[in-house]
Amino acid sequence: MSQFLYLVRHGEQQDAEHGLPDGPLSPRGRRQATLIAERLSGLPLTAAYHSPLQRAAETATIIAEKLPSIELEPSALLFDCVPTGKTPETPSAYEPFFGAVTEAETEAGAAQMTDAVAEFLAPRSGDRHDLIISHNFVIAWFVREVLGAPDWRWMAMDQANCGLTIIHRKPGRPWNLLTHNDLAHLPMELRTGLPDPLPV
Repeated sequence: MSQFLYLVRHGEQQDAEHGLPDGPLSPRGRRQATLIAERLSGLPLTAAYHSPLQRAAETATIIAEKLPSIELEPSALLFDCVPTGKTPETPSAYEPFFGAVTEAETEAGAAQMTDAVAEFLAPRSGDRHDLIISHNFVIAWFVREVLGAPDWRWMAMDQANCGLTIIHRKPGRPWNLLTHNDLAHLPMELRTGLPDPLPV
């Protein structure tokens, strides 16, 4: 009996550099989604959940076209959010980020991610292979939770567009990080979404 959770960040958003809060995938984002679908195609997926935001929902739809056996389920627990406010341990380098985030936003994000962890990391019976298509900060929070890292550490874990993170749990054991932000399915020109370019 094992649980696998496959965490995928949405594909690149059209005009994301112009600060649009949500929107459709760019042509590159659609290609990224097609390639992650091919990467996942051999898995015995049990369920697939996605953020209702357009960029994640469109990524999920492209994946489902390649994996017709799965049914997509939108979940408000997977919306893009800011999981915490600034903590006493948060390095000063991250302080400017919080200047544009309200206390209400961080409170809502913290509540959402508490519920998301309770929902998606709960023990389940039988073998499970569940897919989650969501956002950078949401996936970072799941990884931070699995590692038992301090709350602020979600800020230091970036996911590329359509990068693949896998966590795994055996009965009676804690969740374990198997792979983080795996990009083997994406050629270099499709590896987008990271704050710093990858070395060639």
